[in-house]
Amino acid sequence: MAQPHILVIEDEEDIQTLIDYNLTKAGYRVTCTPSGEQGIRLAEAAPPELVLLDLMLPGLDGLETCRRLKTSPRTSQVPVIIVTAKGEETDVVSGLEIGADDYVPKPFSPRVLLARVKAVLRRGSTPPPADEDMLRVKQLEIHPGKHEVYLEGQPVQLTLTEYRILWMLARRPGWVFTRRQIVGAVMGADVSVTQRTIDVHVAALRRKLGEAGNEIQTVRGVGYRLKDD
Repeated sequence: MAQPHILVIEDEEDIQTLIDYNLTKAGYRVTCTPSGEQGIRLAEAAPPELVLLDLMLPGLDGLETCRRLKTSPRTSQVPVIIVTAKGEETDVVSGLEIGADDYVPKPFSPRVLLARVKAVLRRGSTPPPADEDMLRVKQLEIHPGKHEVYLEGQPVQLTLTEYRILWMLARRPGWVFTRRQIVGAVMGADVSVTQRTIDVHVAALRRKLGEAGNEIQTVRGVGYRLKDD
């Protein structure tokens, strides 16, 4: 089996070296570049299995790089993990809104980074449940076999993580899922992530769904549920 190819777009040389070393050691094929523009060219020429993308890049920043990757037919399906030192939630949510699949805050441990990479690659290789029926939640339609979501007949572009969260909640309206349950079901029980990660994904999901996002309710101190009327 061919080694998964990971494109690393990171301008800090010491972090780039750290990522390259640990991913290569774990058996991945790694290409590194310090430039968003060059990263887009490399991804267009040979789409990788995954992109690790720093937000704070010289020239073309990480958010614009992510947006271009996700709007290009050649790279729109390539998962992106944002690696960022920015602490503001708006930066992370913005990245998730334009298509990033996950994020890792700096500083990070190589173990956590490898777990996130493995989880995203595993999720991308797992087909959706084709034997499930279409779910309808008010103006939302969720098609598991096609892995598509429609809002009032218009397609909604969700990342794989966002889709799985919505699917999990929609299958049992009114049922409260804890953040830890969502992490285990959506990302894998062996993945080391903070439960706050789920909050960020849900925030991005709500924004993409517009008013329909209000159907996802926060249960304070517990987790989330889909409103059951």
